[in-house]
Amino acid sequence: MSKAKKINLTLKVWRQKDQNEIGRFETHPVKGISTDMSFLEMLDHLNQQIIHAGGDPIAFDSDCREGICGSCSTTINGNPHGPDRETATCQLHMRRFEDGQTIVVEPFRARAFPVIRDISVDRSALDRIIAAGGFVSVSTGNAQDANAIPISKESSDLAFDAAACIGCGACVAACKNASAMLFTSAKISQLALLPQGAVEKDRRARNMVAQMDREKFGNCTNTGACEAACPKGITLENMARMNRQFTSAWLTARVR
Repeated sequence: MSKAKKINLTLKVWRQKDQNEIGRFETHPVKGISTDMSFLEMLDHLNQQIIHAGGDPIAFDSDCREGICGSCSTTINGNPHGPDRETATCQLHMRRFEDGQTIVVEPFRARAFPVIRDISVDRSALDRIIAAGGFVSVSTGNAQDANAIPISKESSDLAFDAAACIGCGACVAACKNASAMLFTSAKISQLALLPQGAVEKDRRARNMVAQMDREKFGNCTNTGACEAACPKGITLENMARMNRQFTSAWLTARVR
């Protein structure tokens, strides 16, 4: 195993007191960064440096630091979560950067994601989309034994893939219209593909799409930037499935 190297970097980090204040970039040189550090560990190192100098530390979100919770939503050199495909910010390591490189760090940019402070944003709009219909409310009885409900492997695989969405909002940040279509479609798909969730798929599609529009997310651009930025590899196929379900639900409601 190769020994970790030490690199020096220049960070340009977005600083903003709150959503009502005008933000700015601050430049910070950081030295002696181990290439074995994660990006968030590097930010911790920078904050210790800022605190030691008597300044205010940079506010950023993190929790699991294992690519599971989705809270480490940060734009790095213009890319949500950084340069690596299917990698959350907390999984990005400093070996990905070169000695002497300048790294620009800023929050996810979207009208629906107001800045809380610095590179921390409020992504509760995504939670409200889920609450609008992203759950099973019908009685499904007691827990079934394994394999008691026949589900095709294709459906179970697709549902599992959709459920891998961690709700980080990278798809929104990558889209030039700040669309939440990929996120919403993943949450719709993970339930609609299974027997328990299929019962309410029409109602769920209508309600979640309506809430997405109320949250002021933009329209889909069909460029695929959302799929490219997703740290969990959620595919555009989910958006096509959501559009079919929404159209079917709308036509059914019109007939009734």
